[in-house]
Amino acid sequence: MPDIVHVTYAQTGQSSNTDPLGMREMQQKAYQARDAQYLLLKAPPASGKSRALMFIALDKLMNQGIRKVIVAVPERSIGGSFTATPLKKDGFYADWSPNPMYNLCTPGMDGSNSKVQAFKNFMANGEPILICTHATLRFAFEELEETAFDHVLLAIDEFHHVSADGDSRLGELLRSIMGKSSAHIVAMTGSYFRGDSVPVLLPEDEGLFTKVTYNYYQQLNGYRYLKSLGIGYHFYQGRYTSAILEVLDTNKKTILHIPNVNSGESTKQKHEEVDTILDAVGEVVSVDPDTGIILLKRHTDGKVLKVADLVNDNPRDREKVVAYLRTVSSVDDLDLIIALGMAKEGFDWPYCEHALTVGYRGSLTEIIQIIGRATRDSANKTHAQFTNLIAQPDAADDLVRLSVNNMLKAITASLLMEQVLAPNFKFKTKLSDDDKAEAGEIKVRGLKVPSSQRVKDIVESDLNDLKATILQDDTMLKTIPGTVDPEVINKVLIPKIIQAKYPLLSEEEVEEVRQYVVLDSVVKNNLMVDVKELKAAIEKDEGIQKAIQGGVPESQINKDLIPKVVKAMYPDLDQDEVRKFSEMAAAEDEPAYSGAESGDKRFIRMAGQFVNIDDLHIDLIDRINPFQKAYEILSKSVTSKVLKVIQDTIEATRIQMTMEEALLLWPKINDFVKTFRREPGLQATDPLEVRMAQAIIFLKEQKRKAQHGQG
Repeated sequence: MPDIVHVTYAQTGQSSNTDPLGMREMQQKAYQARDAQYLLLKAPPASGKSRALMFIALDKLMNQGIRKVIVAVPERSIGGSFTATPLKKDGFYADWSPNPMYNLCTPGMDGSNSKVQAFKNFMANGEPILICTHATLRFAFEELEETAFDHVLLAIDEFHHVSADGDSRLGELLRSIMGKSSAHIVAMTGSYFRGDSVPVLLPEDEGLFTKVTYNYYQQLNGYRYLKSLGIGYHFYQGRYTSAILEVLDTNKKTILHIPNVNSGESTKQKHEEVDTILDAVGEVVSVDPDTGIILLKRHTDGKVLKVADLVNDNPRDREKVVAYLRTVSSVDDLDLIIALGMAKEGFDWPYCEHALTVGYRGSLTEIIQIIGRATRDSANKTHAQFTNLIAQPDAADDLVRLSVNNMLKAITASLLMEQVLAPNFKFKTKLSDDDKAEAGEIKVRGLKVPSSQRVKDIVESDLNDLKATILQDDTMLKTIPGTVDPEVINKVLIPKIIQAKYPLLSEEEVEEVRQYVVLDSVVKNNLMVDVKELKAAIEKDEGIQKAIQGGVPESQINKDLIPKVVKAMYPDLDQDEVRKFSEMAAAEDEPAYSGAESGDKRFIRMAGQFVNIDDLHIDLIDRINPFQKAYEILSKSVTSKVLKVIQDTIEATRIQMTMEEALLLWPKINDFVKTFRREPGLQATDPLEVRMAQAIIFLKEQKRKAQHGQG
């Protein structure tokens, strides 16, 4: 099926270029905050977080009175990102030179006596840098006082593994060190989401951190080679192994993640699943005894593919494969990786073009990390692809409710990724008709101005995290089939989620945050057409320039050539919309291709029609379902029969009517009665009409209870 999300990028090279100190754009931004005692660095995979830490750590060692640096990573394979790195040759004043003796990301148990003792020896001697796993840090911490971490920089990579939950030993360790020592902390993550509802840090702890955020759009837009990213889903029935070749193209460098053995998609025989996939692709020729790499002769053309099996959990075999993967330096060194729990975060294979994942992933962090495996910039690719192969709900299946839930969550995850991948806008209150927006701004009438620093912080750096919480909420998932009025979603359901996530916010602050998260979601989930950009593209179009030079009449250019440019820039426009924007781009005082100045006109599609950005009002935004696209995706992606199964399953656990929702629907019920001269019906095909009918029943019941003193 077509991609749910398809984003193109400008290939500016900006995120890849380096300054005189050898720093890329994100690293420069992080280095500017190097004096902070507690620093939280949020940046996408492949943005250079490891090297950013090296720059900051060396400055703290040499200029800020820090005596030691401890780098903690979630798994041993990621420790390789922090081995010796020459930085002087690119302009920095020192090299990153850890002593290999204190790189504890080596084979063996993370909590072994030898590793814990090595950690304790490091704390007592003059060595400046240690690299270990989160687990080794936890075991060693149990044998040390917090004061041992005075004047120490503790760097925690893949920080989303920390949790404010009392059962999180790493989270407890972090809070203890922050409270009882003078340690500096750098926390790094490619994603700040968690698969559950537990926050990474308590609000009072999080407030102590200086935040540096570098978003996905900045990263991918600044690449040299990668031009586009697609996110798609493929639905199957039966066993996934029988459908795998429908989505696995072995001409593309691919990481294939098979389902967790505890998931519904798994056959519970993970090794047999790998064998079945290999047999479907080709014939095993041999297994390299030194590297563990499988040589597979492809059925279709006889080409020999190099396959890494990371599902094999024999320690000796896996270490061989992992060691080989660290040495991959050419596009021809590897073709396919089959993995289960590995090859997600901190794993680097720049040549990867396709991340193919079987089964729904409950953690948004995991999805972002997997996508990040395919979004490294490399000369061998211009497009990166993420595909999720998930089970299609079947009414005859006992697990139909689970399948429906997984499908809805997978689709909402893709919508969140679209939000993360889109460019950011600054939203400001529009005060008058003369109050014009600057580049990168959108001004909206009726938009509240943040009244506190906490609201400003949430709006500036936490909106995606808040959207993740909203999209993962079970009640919100039930709204996807279009059964709940948009204003109920925006004014009743979303504020409750905000209040639960940020319990210290006042009612006024909750409303301010609500406006911004709904506005940001609506704008990013709907197509925006910029007439100024259209005019620029028309002026540069070679076909139009040749037509002008050849004396082709202006009317013919407007009719035949300009619509082609419009459709190429905005392929989602229908025929009438292409015609409308072609006329707009060709109109004004001078033709678009004459080089004349034109006004900056942006239009956004809302509820099926385009609205001028200048006319946006928060009341209009509140009438739009911020996640309407999820239903559109659902209705286009599955058959009407499957859609009915989904709707029936949700109906069985529908959202309970509340007085807030009923009162919000009452004016709409009155409008409905005036228009159709009847009350909304419970048997209607329109789910919103059914919901209004349910509201009438609810209000009548509440009235009856009040009359009989049961309220």
